Amino acid sequence: MPMPSRARRRSKSRWPLGEPPPGLFPARDDLLRLLAVLSIAAAAAAACSLLNRRPKPLCDSGGGEFHSTAAYTHHDSCQPCPPHGRCVDGNLECVQGFNKYGNMCIEDGLVSQTATKISQLLERRICDQYARALCGQPATILFQELDISNIADELLSKGFVGLSEDGAKVAKIKVLDSARAFFEKRFSSDGVEEFKCPELVAELYRPLTCQIRRWISRNIMSVIAFGVLFSALLWILWSIYKRQALLKRAEQIYGQVCEVLEDNAIDAKIGNSECEPWVVTSWLRDHLLVPQERRNAFLWKKVEELILEDSRIDQYPKVIKGESKVVYEWQASGSLSGKRKIKRMQGVAAGAAIKLGEEVDAG
Repeated sequence: MPMPSRARRRSKSRWPLGEPPPGLFPARDDLLRLLAVLSIAAAAAAACSLLNRRPKPLCDSGGGEFHSTAAYTHHDSCQPCPPHGRCVDGNLECVQGFNKYGNMCIEDGLVSQTATKISQLLERRICDQYARALCGQPATILFQELDISNIADELLSKGFVGLSEDGAKVAKIKVLDSARAFFEKRFSSDGVEEFKCPELVAELYRPLTCQIRRWISRNIMSVIAFGVLFSALLWILWSIYKRQALLKRAEQIYGQVCEVLEDNAIDAKIGNSECEPWVVTSWLRDHLLVPQERRNAFLWKKVEELILEDSRIDQYPKVIKGESKVVYEWQASGSLSGKRKIKRMQGVAAGAAIKLGEEVDAG
């Protein structure tokens, strides 16, 4: 008996004081297994709870009308009917223009596109009126909400017949909401709310002719100055063009004068008694110029300047039939063109041969 008590005392004396005995806490592997079991059990319990729970049915809309907002009575036993839908006996039916996704009615684009188009037409019609008023034409500027509603009904009835009655109602609600947000609001003396197009937007709807007139009236001094400068520039350009045209025409007439004087000199040298070596200036001028050119003193004056600069032409006065005239005479006898001289001689010889043959035949 004394031996076991001594062994027990020895074992107790071997364990350090203040440390837990071995086997008091579970091992690490056992702890991980316990956590895994608890997680699986919790997940299974949550899944069973979700599967056993039934969703609440949808509350009836009441009266068969669709709801555009969720402002209706909530019950603990049912879910509220979503906007733009009809709920009857827990079943959801979305109005035209909205598609059913679960317990929601999502807009599919048809109603939205229609409302956007109607809003644009409504904006154009009302802003066109204001733009006409800004241009000084008689027009209506202020519109009441009833007027805007009637215009929206008119536009919906004209070109958007594909919508059902419910879809048209939704589109009209969107159009009116857009109009309230876009147009400027004011109250009349009677306290009636009125709408008008913003002036900056109405400026964009002005006709082009009206915009031009307004811009000219605002910048009248600049327009006048520009007109004067532009007219002066046109006059200068026209004067330059006209002067160049006259100079070119004067050179053409000067060339014709030289040809006439040269031909006249040749005829006089080959013994043609009917031809004088000189030509009266006024006769030559009237022969070469058309009546309209004769009234332009600058043209013939320029021709005379070119003739005076030509050393081949001599100018001197001569009494003809008791009246003093200024004549031109070709003096450059040795500078005549060879081809031109031969041609003239051949023509004279041919004429003389023909005349001789006629005299022989007559004899």
